[in-house]
Amino acid sequence: MTAHRNRLLDRGAVIFLVVLATAAFAVPLANLMLPPSHPLHVPTYLVALFGKYICYALLALSIDLIWGYAGILSLGHGAFFALGGYAMGMYLMRQIGARGVYAHPELPDFMVFLSWPELPLYWYGFQHFPYALLMIVAVPGVLAFVFGWFAFRSRVTGVYLSIITQALTFALMLGFFRNNFGFGGNNGLTDFKDILGFNVQAQETRASLFAASCVALGIGFLICRALVTSKFGKVLVAIRDAEPRTRFLGYRAESYKLFAFTLSACMAGVAGALYVPQVGIINPSEFSPANSIEAVIWVAVGGRGTLTGAVIGAILVNYGKTTFTTGLLAPYWLFVLGGLFIAVTLLLPRGIVGTLQHWSARRRASREANRGATTKAAAAAHEAILRPAE
Repeated sequence: MTAHRNRLLDRGAVIFLVVLATAAFAVPLANLMLPPSHPLHVPTYLVALFGKYICYALLALSIDLIWGYAGILSLGHGAFFALGGYAMGMYLMRQIGARGVYAHPELPDFMVFLSWPELPLYWYGFQHFPYALLMIVAVPGVLAFVFGWFAFRSRVTGVYLSIITQALTFALMLGFFRNNFGFGGNNGLTDFKDILGFNVQAQETRASLFAASCVALGIGFLICRALVTSKFGKVLVAIRDAEPRTRFLGYRAESYKLFAFTLSACMAGVAGALYVPQVGIINPSEFSPANSIEAVIWVAVGGRGTLTGAVIGAILVNYGKTTFTTGLLAPYWLFVLGGLFIAVTLLLPRGIVGTLQHWSARRRASREANRGATTKAAAAAHEAILRPAE
């Protein structure tokens, strides 16, 4: 038990959690407690931007769990992210009530505009936050379970599975673009007012959402660490490296992959739910396959199979995106992103964190080898000194 705890909270994990906890407290305090004239003041727009980065980091973490440790390359994880976001958006829309443009006490504005006679059945219950919270996790989780049940039992792997996941998110995107789906069509869900009774645009609410995103990322990280450092995680790695051999040893590979895939989808749904109130909108473009591919690039840049690398990659790439897409360089961002992915693949195939860990392991092994050689040399010299005396 003690050994497993030590593996769960190694030095890197502790440093990551300390930095995350510091950010969860420092950023809201710098926003709420310091005056705007103070050099350490964090503006509210930056709090929302940092919160968006943290949500992306949680999405990247969910991808790293299945790609880095189970070898499942999903190019459609944006679908689970968007479904969680839509579940939160439906809750936020139900909170508007008669304060909408058309002042309808029950129907959202887009339904009044499209002459919907009544609220669809699947919208019922979303006025209650606990129900919405359940749907945020259940909808992506159930979809992932059903999809994974058929895919993994059919032993669909590799590029074929990646293409199927991409087709899944593309089909959902086309469906959600339709007005008769009841999710706002092309415009999606927006114009949110309150969350849990608090003004979603208020400075205090923004700071609280950032802190909640950091807490969710920390919990997700601990869950992933507990999983990958356990015997279950060792089996996942074995499936990733040699699935036929693992099956031959008696393990039901499809069950392990299904559990990891479903858990990963639930984490992505939570990330999407925290993302929506901070950006103020959710629309079908979040289902775009390009978004899912971009999320995979975050993990590749940071280092798959490291967990912390996925988080760092998501934050660094999105910071670069924010920088490059404002100004003269905006038209060239996709070229920069593609070049970054190629450079990492060729020069740093382990990613940033993976490469640093590899270098650190090599230095440690070199020091231990030198220490061992020095000890042997000292023992040999001591034996040579004592031999004449005998």
